[in-house]
Amino acid sequence: MQKPTNRTFCSSYSDKLCHSPSLSLKKKMVGRFEGKVVIVTGSSNGIGRATAVLFAEEGAKVTITGRDDKALAETRKEMQVVGAKKEDIVAIQGDLIDEVIQKKIIDATIEQFGKIDILVNNAGGTAPSNTSTHGFDQTMETYDYVMNLNTKVVLSLTKRALPHLIASKGEIVMVSSIAGLPFALPGLPYYSMSKAALEQLTKSLAVKYIADGVRVNSVNPGAISTTIMQKQGLSEENARKAEAAVSSNRTLIPAGRIGAARDVAEAIAFLADRRVSSFIVGHSLVIDGGSSIMCPIFSVNMADTHN
Repeated sequence: MQKPTNRTFCSSYSDKLCHSPSLSLKKKMVGRFEGKVVIVTGSSNGIGRATAVLFAEEGAKVTITGRDDKALAETRKEMQVVGAKKEDIVAIQGDLIDEVIQKKIIDATIEQFGKIDILVNNAGGTAPSNTSTHGFDQTMETYDYVMNLNTKVVLSLTKRALPHLIASKGEIVMVSSIAGLPFALPGLPYYSMSKAALEQLTKSLAVKYIADGVRVNSVNPGAISTTIMQKQGLSEENARKAEAAVSSNRTLIPAGRIGAARDVAEAIAFLADRRVSSFIVGHSLVIDGGSSIMCPIFSVNMADTHN
């Protein structure tokens, strides 16, 4: 009597291996950015740190940058906690406004890893830390600083990285802001102008370099829990109080909460992952819990105004 044969849906030996429990487990453990080389500027805290940690968690080799050496060391530590090896991290301490630092970032990345696959232009700011004025009372020196940091530096570093990104058919993700969208922000005029310029830069680069295989997109965060308010002079306690007040007002954030740095990091990773976003080019992805789609006048119940 003929023995019954084992029935299987695998059509070949290699298919059977794919369904091996041990191999399947190993396959799942491979991160989506395994083998990729990423530069994340402004990685010493906030969105930059969360982004660097996420890429490390997903198997990438990462160059991190920042002005604060201690904070940068903390970022490195968090990256190693999620699995990054010491040799898979390059840390460059310095001010990106310095062109020597820009060159060092590119050169050190190529020397250590041999290529660049993804550039995340995250570094930016609203004003120098010693500025106490706001709005249009800020000086033209502050204007020059903000435009330089948020726009000129981004363009300069991108141009340095582009030959390597063209070679790898890579990705560029700009970290812009909802401040760059077509809304009036008289309290932060220089910052919003710089981010609006970054929007145009994103689209122009996207059109120019997609033919070379390089995709360029941006993320536009809204209210995110970072250290930005402390940098503007608020104590940590008052910053948290401000966040709580904004979160509780759904006419400001319909989602009812302040965003986390990880929310933005996940959006950056999505745009940097060609397997899931390959047909997205020159796009500005808003991450703001619905803030920018609100129309302030309609957030008021008109019936209540007649009481």
